[in-house]
Amino acid sequence: MNTIVIKFGGSSLADNEKLKLVANKIIEYYNEYKRVVVVVSAQRKNNG
Repeated sequence: MNTIVIKFGGSSLADNEKLKLVANKIIEYYNEYKRVVVVVSAQRKNNG
C-alpha cells in the first residue's frame, strides 16, 4: 500500500478559508490513498 506525503505551510495556511481548502485537499488524498502523512509548517501571519 502506498503512502503519500503532502506539506502545507505559509500562504496556504494564512486564513480560515485557505485552511478549509487544505483540509478538503487532505480529505481528497485520504479518500484516494488511505495512507496520508501531512506535514504542516509555519502559518503566515495575516496582517490585514
